[in-house]
Amino acid sequence: MTDDKAGAAPAHEATSASAPDTAAASAAYAATAAHAEAAAGSQTPPGQTPPGQDPAGQDPGADLAALAKEAAEHKDRLLRTLAEMENLRRRTEREVADARTYGISGFARDMLGVADNLRRALEAVGAENRDALPAPLKSFLEGVELTERELLKAFERNGVKRFDPQGQRFDPNVHQAMFEIPDATTPNGTVVQVVQAGYMIGERVLRPALVGVSKGGPKVAPGAAAGEPAAPAAGEGVRPGGTAA
Repeated sequence: MTDDKAGAAPAHEATSASAPDTAAASAAYAATAAHAEAAAGSQTPPGQTPPGQDPAGQDPGADLAALAKEAAEHKDRLLRTLAEMENLRRRTEREVADARTYGISGFARDMLGVADNLRRALEAVGAENRDALPAPLKSFLEGVELTERELLKAFERNGVKRFDPQGQRFDPNVHQAMFEIPDATTPNGTVVQVVQAGYMIGERVLRPALVGVSKGGPKVAPGAAAGEPAAPAAGEGVRPGGTAA
């Protein structure tokens, strides 16, 4: 009897000694479980996007800035393209207008020789001698005059005009001086003789007029318009070809 009690006592002591270890282990397990649950709650469930991020994991603000930059670049390119197209349209319109006006310059220049020959044929017979001519010859001259008028009308319909600068101030832009004529009574730099009439096409010179220019007269023509450039000074003259000496 005494032996049983003695043997039970160590067993009871062993059980009591192991109780604190079991409680400590339970507490540690509970803490570990709580930490795991907290960690699991902080993670984002699969298939969901964390707050403040897009599905690709990028910042939406950065995407908006990139899109704004790309839109600005496209707008700049569009504006540049529109400006280039407008310049091209204006240039094309100008080229088309020039082609319509000056496209016949080569042909018109070739036809000037025909007009010159008609004028020479008429000038070969002075007006004072026409009355003495036979009727057939008079009719022939009238036909030449009619042909010249029709040719000049055809020129005008296509923008080509004949001009005769007799008595005008010399203009090197449209006149070509062939010689000088000393004349103290005529303002210096005045066209006193027209060797060959000139022609204009639109606003351009198709052929300058060949002229003789006065020399030795007053520098400025009487009654010259205000602001009109003065004629070359006496003694300077004009070189053949239209340049001041």
